[in-house]
Parts: sequence; C-alpha cells; structure tokens
Amino acid sequence: MAEKEKNKGKQTKKKKPEDIQEIIPSLDFSSLVLPFYTQAVIKLGLTKDPLTNKEEKNLESAKRLIDLLGLLKKRTKENLKPEEEKFLDACLHQLRTAYMEKLDVIKL
Repeated sequence: MAEKEKNKGKQTKKKKPEDIQEIIPSLDFSSLVLPFYTQAVIKLGLTKDPLTNKEEKNLESAKRLIDLLGLLKKRTKENLKPEEEKFLDACLHQLRTAYMEKLDVIKL
C-alpha cells in the first residue's frame, strides 16, 4: 500500500504518436549494405533474431544474402568510393569466413 501512495503523486505522461520522432539513418552506401549484412549474421546463427529473441541457423538463407552482397559488389565495381569498397569487402570477408566455419570447411 505504501508503494501506491508513493506513485499516486507521480503522473506518467504518455507520448502521443506525433511526439515520437523516428530515427532515420543517413542516406549512404552503408544503409544499403547493413540490412543484408545484419540478416546474414542472424541467419548464420551468430546473433539472436531481435524479433524472436531466438538464435536460428539457416545457411541457405545466409548464402543467399552473402551472394546478394557479392552481386552488389560486382554491379558497383569502379563506381564506389574507396571507403565504400573497403566497407563492402570487409562485410563480405566476415560473412564468407563465418559461413565457411559453419560448414566446417575451415577451423579458426
């Protein structure tokens, strides 16, 4: 009962939908790469799916996402800034290495 008395004086103000601002990431090349990268990490079972809070492993889906990033690299060849190319290469290297580890092709 003492807890109710404490909270009685406190009023919580609910935010209206128009008061909540959506955070919109900057529009750059990483905004295109990161969703594919993040989903591939989840499909490789390296992190939990934030929607289900469960770890899942679907190597077929992971390979598809990695291949899509590879296609993006191929189609954007000689059209990326050096830092964009380096970022995409690093993402692909990490994902491909993790994929091969999951297939037991390599041991790290």
